[in-house]
Amino acid sequence: MKVNEFIILNHFVVSRYTMAILPYLLNNDLYAKVVEEDGEYIVKQTPLDIIRHSCDYYGCSFQGRKEGTKAVIGITHKAPIAIEPSNEIYFFPTASPKDSCCVWLSHMHVYRYEPAKYERTVVYFRNGKSVVLDVSCKSFINQLHRTAQLRTKLSERMEARERKLQYIYRMQQEKHVTE
Repeated sequence: MKVNEFIILNHFVVSRYTMAILPYLLNNDLYAKVVEEDGEYIVKQTPLDIIRHSCDYYGCSFQGRKEGTKAVIGITHKAPIAIEPSNEIYFFPTASPKDSCCVWLSHMHVYRYEPAKYERTVVYFRNGKSVVLDVSCKSFINQLHRTAQLRTKLSERMEARERKLQYIYRMQQEKHVTE
């Protein structure tokens, strides 16, 4: 089914190609408008439901991801979510996730941003698309930096673990050669 030239989906799972999830009112129901690199969809789920469902799809609950963010960077309110860290799928909310006006943005797709009139922010994505958000530039930058901090710390941990495993593997290989 289509509405205003948008394809309507019942469910959606975010991927590396998902740039933003915005609230979308249709017939007094709150749905989501998903902006992907190659198109836009209306999904019969709220933005938060899509984030929750996506966390589940990739093997961890939304609550678990929130607790992980708290453990890694100490953030509990408007926390960025590492939906699938090994594929660099990190999203951050522009408001409280429970707020019906909350937009979720993919950290990897944000190219640049600038303040706009009336305490709003224009966000430009890597593919040239843009969205205007009802959030101050200062608040947006704070959320962007929190997500960068989460990505960096998790990436460092994954790399350290990989180095350790490589070291153990090399030590075992040398052990077998000398025997």
